[in-house]
Amino acid sequence: MPIKVKKPVTPGQRGMTVIDYSVLSKVSPEKSLLKRLKKHSGRNNQGRITVRHQGGGHKKLYRIIDFKQDKLDQEAVVETLEYDPYRTAFIAKVLYKDGERRYILAPHGLKVGDKIITSENAPLAIGNRLKLKNIPPGYQVYNIEITPGKGGQIVRSAGSYAEVLGMDDKEHYAILKMPSGEVRKINYECFASIGQVSNPEHNLVVIGKAGRSRWMGIRPTVRGSAMNPVDHPYGGGEGKAKRGTRRPKTKWGKVTGGHKTRKKKKWSNKLILQRRK
Repeated sequence: MPIKVKKPVTPGQRGMTVIDYSVLSKVSPEKSLLKRLKKHSGRNNQGRITVRHQGGGHKKLYRIIDFKQDKLDQEAVVETLEYDPYRTAFIAKVLYKDGERRYILAPHGLKVGDKIITSENAPLAIGNRLKLKNIPPGYQVYNIEITPGKGGQIVRSAGSYAEVLGMDDKEHYAILKMPSGEVRKINYECFASIGQVSNPEHNLVVIGKAGRSRWMGIRPTVRGSAMNPVDHPYGGGEGKAKRGTRRPKTKWGKVTGGHKTRKKKKWSNKLILQRRK
């Protein structure tokens, strides 16, 4: 799907790009699959800001997504492809033979009228969902379970996919290469969908102006070097000062940039065969 480049009529539109949404169905979302989520603007239950630069933004309704797709051996027809304000990927509304409608994550290349199925021996076609042990090496997968039956938890953002590298039949694991480059084992009884998540051009979008960030609920970020010494390790100095501290730090002096935060004795370390670069 091509990215649309704005013809600048105002300074903010210079260099701005938007996704071409013409492939999506021009319909209202399914009312029974919508709910309102309370906004927290980055605050915890004490009302304190725990995530900075959040708040405001356009009103939006959450679409209830079926990450499990647990209607086994029941074919579903794709009725619509839709935009979802809560995620980077597009979603598809599917109709099952028993008349139930659900939203699922849409893979890249799925079209209205296509049929998908969740089955242990489903055809290896885009959008179909199978157990990892039944997917041959070389296939791209997304919306992958970590615990069998829990529903897809990883590889769900726009354009992402994991690659099946092989099987460890002795220990009942599938070996996957993650979007980050990490190679790890996942229980081969877990389900995964075939293909790549839709909207792969999402990472090419240029926001273009400050207001567009505000529509998305992102508030301004102040650089540490623009603060006073009392407010940040980088603060103060006449004119532009070099950083002056050995390593990159947060406002609270915590080391960032290349600092490992993973617990050394985490139980799942044994499942990681190769760390991401």
